[in-house]
Amino acid sequence: MDYEKGQETSNVAPDTISDTDELELARVGKKAVLRRNFGLLSMLGFSCSLMITWEGLFSVFIFGLANGGPAGLLYGFLFVWFGYGCVVATMGELVSMWPTAGGQYHWTHRLAPEQWRNVLSYITGWQSVIAWQALSASAGYLTATGIQGLIINSQDSYAPQRWHGTLLMFAVMIVAGSFNILLAKHIPKVENAVLWLHIILFFVVLGYLTSRAPQKSSSADVWAQFLNEGGYDSKGLSFFVGLISPVFAFAGADGAVHMCEEIKHASRSLPWAMMGSIIINGITGFAMLIAVLYCIGDINAALNTPTGFPFIEILTQGTRSIASGTALSALIVTMFNLATWVAVASASRQLWAFARDNAVPNAKIIAYVPPSMKIPVVSIAFTVTVSCLLSLINIGSATVFNAIVSLTIAGFFGSYLLPFTLLLYTRLRRPETLTFGPWKLGRFGPAINGIAIGWSVLIMFFSFWPTMVPVSPINMNWSCLLWGATMMFAAMFWMLHGWRVFKGPVWEVHAE
Repeated sequence: MDYEKGQETSNVAPDTISDTDELELARVGKKAVLRRNFGLLSMLGFSCSLMITWEGLFSVFIFGLANGGPAGLLYGFLFVWFGYGCVVATMGELVSMWPTAGGQYHWTHRLAPEQWRNVLSYITGWQSVIAWQALSASAGYLTATGIQGLIINSQDSYAPQRWHGTLLMFAVMIVAGSFNILLAKHIPKVENAVLWLHIILFFVVLGYLTSRAPQKSSSADVWAQFLNEGGYDSKGLSFFVGLISPVFAFAGADGAVHMCEEIKHASRSLPWAMMGSIIINGITGFAMLIAVLYCIGDINAALNTPTGFPFIEILTQGTRSIASGTALSALIVTMFNLATWVAVASASRQLWAFARDNAVPNAKIIAYVPPSMKIPVVSIAFTVTVSCLLSLINIGSATVFNAIVSLTIAGFFGSYLLPFTLLLYTRLRRPETLTFGPWKLGRFGPAINGIAIGWSVLIMFFSFWPTMVPVSPINMNWSCLLWGATMMFAAMFWMLHGWRVFKGPVWEVHAE
């Protein structure tokens, strides 16, 4: 019996485990059941292609352009880049100590007071589950509507309908699910290639856009022009509302964490891969943002483009050709599609880990891993199904679907805050209880942890704000309501069912 939770375990002496990764996993009570075939480079590619910052920035460009303007986007990007760096560094410390696919909810359970650890872990886990399922749907939706935008840009006779986007999303998600199941063995090789594609396409788009743009904006228009098209009382407030653009471009920073049971030398390699992806995506994202703002052309045309994506209009204007603009835009949409594949992978692993610990309905079914395949097939299929079902909402109301999509930011940062806060409290008040892994921040740890917490609170707060005022049912940011409903659901489900079945992370083996 486990000494803390009273759940059955199998005792495994450390000297009987020859594999270092299996030993680290056993020390947090988990059996190795997934195929561990990712290395540092392939996980770097995975993390970069999940965030795709310079490409993803294009997809939500319109929000930051309206609230903040060119200068707001630039300075906001630097602020967000710095904040995400502190978040990922803090996350690196935690995953280096406890490298499990559960991530945030597992860390919360390890750090929380004994009388609160189960319920806090449970609520944190549900926030992460909801956020990742919403991100999977977001990635599929952006890919599908991006394809639709390419058709609008190149075919004047096309009359777009919302149900067209839904059908395209079905196709995108089915392909993503098939890739994750049928080609699972080859994902690391694919991600190695995607890393190079991510970097090469950056230079292709950057070079073509800057060399072909018919006119360039002045430095004053780029570095000093703040806009407040959202109708807020001040440009300062508008700036913070517009931060959602760069924040979303870095979304999914914890995606690699949920793949850690498939990474060789996870406690050492994973933090470096995560920090490497922040550095690469930050540099390429900021450089591309500068180039786009200098070559933006007609801002009003970009904001009001019928494609729904300002970047398609900007690239079409910049290249002075519908064909060239559509082709360059298609490269970016291709990266959206590749990001959808890895978003499904991370979302399914996070759900699988939570189900493994009996925290969701039908947990045994969702947590099933076929021994011959060594991948969580059921949770992958479930993730794809949820995304497809959510896309049906888009047929009736794009506003409601967009609200679900915007829930990702609040869910992510809500799941970060508890483990980060508990880590800072523990290292200040009970440092002797922490045994850091290979990745540690040393004397700078408390400051970096504190910045990560404060910055996360700020971003989460402004993620609930609508993009314009006065507020109407159409432009209302419903993510605040949905996040509140998620918290109420988690609390109610805990009281009605969760406390009976969820006793914290299940100890499957005992090597301590």
